[in-house]
Amino acid sequence: MTDVFRAEGLGKTYPGVRANDDIGFSVGRGEIHALLGENGAGKSTLVKMIYGLVRPDEGRMVLNGQPHAPADPRAARAAGVAMVFQHFSLFDALTVAENVALGMENPPPRADLSRRISEVSTAYGLPLNPARRIASLSAGERQRVEIIRCLLQDPRLLIMDEPTSVLTPQEAEILFATLRQLAAQGTAILYISHKLDEIRSHCDRATILRHGKVVGTVDPRAHSARELAAMMVGAEMRIIDRSGRVPGAEILQVQDLSSSGEMALKDVALTLRAGEILGIGGVAGNGQEELLAALSGEDPTAPGTVIMDGTDLSAMGPEARRRLGLLSAPEDRLGHAAVPEFSLSENTLLTAGARQNLVRHGLVDHSAARRFAEAVINAFDVRTPGPGTAAGALSGGNLQKFVIGREVLGKPRVLVVNQPTWGVDAGAAAAIRQALLDLAGNEAGVIVISQDLDELLELSDRFCALNQGRLSAPRPTEGLTIEEIGLMLGGGHGMEVGHVPA
Repeated sequence: MTDVFRAEGLGKTYPGVRANDDIGFSVGRGEIHALLGENGAGKSTLVKMIYGLVRPDEGRMVLNGQPHAPADPRAARAAGVAMVFQHFSLFDALTVAENVALGMENPPPRADLSRRISEVSTAYGLPLNPARRIASLSAGERQRVEIIRCLLQDPRLLIMDEPTSVLTPQEAEILFATLRQLAAQGTAILYISHKLDEIRSHCDRATILRHGKVVGTVDPRAHSARELAAMMVGAEMRIIDRSGRVPGAEILQVQDLSSSGEMALKDVALTLRAGEILGIGGVAGNGQEELLAALSGEDPTAPGTVIMDGTDLSAMGPEARRRLGLLSAPEDRLGHAAVPEFSLSENTLLTAGARQNLVRHGLVDHSAARRFAEAVINAFDVRTPGPGTAAGALSGGNLQKFVIGREVLGKPRVLVVNQPTWGVDAGAAAAIRQALLDLAGNEAGVIVISQDLDELLELSDRFCALNQGRLSAPRPTEGLTIEEIGLMLGGGHGMEVGHVPA
């Protein structure tokens, strides 16, 4: 196999952190090569060096037999490197076509580009309307824009950072068919994912990083997901403990909840008991963000639609609901759940200010905020130099652990989370899921909105499907099959939508 890309002795040090240490590996022509590691293992720094966003301190890179030392992403793209980012690099105010044009050195006329976007996205089973504004797209649709933008570059080395995080299983299968086609044409693909079964099914080799060092390159098909996870963390994975939970009295009632917007909610109804986890599944763009916004108080709702412990929360905003114990963690962690430029300590103030007494009489208690941030960092193993680190400097998975931990340690009465383990490694995902189970075990009610069906089956006591803004009646998760869930997600569940049995 001819190498398209090779790294030799790459190293990068940040203040207090050795991000990459003597990294060496290669990606062959026509190979789908996985890059595995815990959050903070050095994956993001490594691919940023390949893409020209970061300069290595030592070592060298070779691309197509030539030295590769891009000064910036433009130089990397010119050399034939394309990258699908984990965090979207899109401008909300611009259209799909305008965003794609920004990533091209010499974009064609807009009409030609729009036609090309429509053709390519439809051919790959990820249809996009080139005239839609990014602000109106769901996370899954935004990911489609990132993928199509890269495929239009006809790259020699394609780097994909968690590309299937917000895709449905069907969309992911179509993507992998596309990747196989690209590989057959000679494209080298460097693939980052925390979905180990996905890597075992579709990747030819896997290089594993731990604490910034390469610990091995293996054939992922020759190892179980549990074995791969153990290589990543250097220890056996812990088993999720579902014991000790008995749902109690109803604490949250939602009735006749409707909304306006890109995907309007239509007469949504649900109940939630103390100690219960309610799972809500759905294809991206079917109202998940709108539901979280309505429950969290970001979007106003009609009187009597959201009631917790007998109190009508419908007219209350997010802060008032948080004071009463209804907390939430949205899907978009960077920009919605956290301010990138703020330190972790400062980011605790966004949702924990009143509930943790971090703000008193209008004044911020910076020492208390720092202590709370440290508690979150320690409890959720957030890999960071400290609470003074900017949120934007954390890897995606570590920021996700911080965001979820901030809400869990807020001791909510009800916690609503959207995509709780998006982009986190297997060990961190297990820790987050266990934290949600433990929270329910302490008599909180938890609503988990997720596109990861295995996650919902593992966590939830009851399951609902969200389709075109309508929520199906709940069904007990025990005994529910993937086939039945698939029918529910498509709206073919044959149940009265919105009806909640007594």
